[in-house]
Amino acid sequence: MTGTLLAESLINGLITGAIYALVGAGVALIYGTMRVLNFAHGEMMMLGAYFAWMGVAVAGLPVLLAFALALIGVMIVAAVIQRAVVAPVLAREDWSFRVIAATIGLSVALQSAAQLIWGEKFNALPYFLDGVVQIGPMRLPWQRAAIPIVAFVALGLSALLLYRSRFGQMIRATAQDAEAAQAVGIPAGLVHTAVFALSAGLAAIAAIMLAPIMSVNPWMGLPYILKAFAVVILGGLGNFGGAIAAGLLLGLVESFGVMVTSSEWRDVISYGLLIAIIWVRPYGLFGGREAA
Repeated sequence: MTGTLLAESLINGLITGAIYALVGAGVALIYGTMRVLNFAHGEMMMLGAYFAWMGVAVAGLPVLLAFALALIGVMIVAAVIQRAVVAPVLAREDWSFRVIAATIGLSVALQSAAQLIWGEKFNALPYFLDGVVQIGPMRLPWQRAAIPIVAFVALGLSALLLYRSRFGQMIRATAQDAEAAQAVGIPAGLVHTAVFALSAGLAAIAAIMLAPIMSVNPWMGLPYILKAFAVVILGGLGNFGGAIAAGLLLGLVESFGVMVTSSEWRDVISYGLLIAIIWVRPYGLFGGREAA
């Protein structure tokens, strides 16, 4: 096992872990604020990739403009979904199972809509970052090298918003007790909508960065939402920072595990890690902290 191979595994793990962290942090934020597991979160990722592909490959827009419009579009879709579907379900007393059924239904509906609109073929988004970066003995395309950079910037800005702003205080107050927050003038319903949109934005960023590397298709979000749930459980339900750490850890473990086994063992390794950790720590690595 050479130093170059170890370095490649480390970098690949950081790249994969950055994607897991982006998607998982969004799921954790929704759960931490609303106690809702959004099974349609993977489709926000899928829509982000399709919107970006349409802007660049179909409409011929400048890359930055196309990506900004894709990000805004996904956040608007998520806000509409929260207000039209999730909020009415949460208003019922017996909402816990109903919201799971509703988001699963949304996932299927969005996948079917994508197939009707864009078809079942796999589409390619061209590389929007040219050149390679030299990291020691390795040469890595900038398209891949930029993924953890963009992810850390997006997650860092999100953390500042959550923990260093008035809006973040409103989110944390709503997460602790939505009725009490409403009583002191915090619009809990609008906070829930904003959280849904912010979470979808993180998923869209992951999709936009990943789309040139993998194909854009109606089912691309499914494997990542499954890994996101694993990340949320590993990091502690509803723990935003824990989800980021768990996403990076999962990516690194998968990468080094594949190095000593094969790619067919990737899911076995990641879900085996999940089972082992929750066996020892049922509340995750950052046990019991469920607030955003």
